[in-house]
Amino acid sequence: MHIQDSHWQAAVVSDGEGRLGAGGRSAPLRVDAQRNLEHVLRAAREVFGELGYGAPMEDVARRARVGVGTVYRRFPSKDVLVRRIAEEETSRLTDQARTALGQEEEPWSALSRFLRTSVASGAGRLLPPQVLRVGVDGDDPAEARGQAPEGRVPQQRQAGQPDLRVVEPRLSVDDLDDPGAVELLEVVGQLVERAREAGELRVDVTVADVLLVIATAAPSLPDAAHQAAASARLLDILLEGLRSRPA
Repeated sequence: MHIQDSHWQAAVVSDGEGRLGAGGRSAPLRVDAQRNLEHVLRAAREVFGELGYGAPMEDVARRARVGVGTVYRRFPSKDVLVRRIAEEETSRLTDQARTALGQEEEPWSALSRFLRTSVASGAGRLLPPQVLRVGVDGDDPAEARGQAPEGRVPQQRQAGQPDLRVVEPRLSVDDLDDPGAVELLEVVGQLVERAREAGELRVDVTVADVLLVIATAAPSLPDAAHQAAASARLLDILLEGLRSRPA
């Protein structure tokens, strides 16, 4: 997982020629402008997924096979592009969590289905970094172990930094300014709570822990078949670590 903190500014995106339509709404894109936008978004997902959100816009432009000016015409700053990608991936994870909740009656089956689907999709590599640092009500692993809460959880690693033991102060849901991220935490929280109540999930596992599994169990490898096999193997190991054990 390669993610770097970024300032989440409001995404103001113009049309292909930098104009807005009547009433402040974006005018429909020309065919070539729409095609360029799709290329840029696809390239951004690939580049940020491989190198993290610290990757330069020039890398995105090269991958999209367009000039960097084309990227900046659609996204006036890198923060705007980062927010667009992160919001799309957060929405995708939320949909996957809702599907697991709605189609799996068994709590552990629902949680494991969500994890397997999300890891296979690669969405976790593009999660907003703040999401992994958020604690929700009743989601304190230290309290679950009867210890004094420390209020700190692992932070995602950045490119060239494989050590996941780095910690940052934990945030609250109220610290997030992204409604999509809040919704994701709420839905995943339902999966976690159901599995806990059923006695199938370790009591010290938090929502942030589950999202960290998604973020780290989808490595970016050059060979697609190798990546799929490595992800499946790593997730099997992590799932075993999440499950509760008889006393």
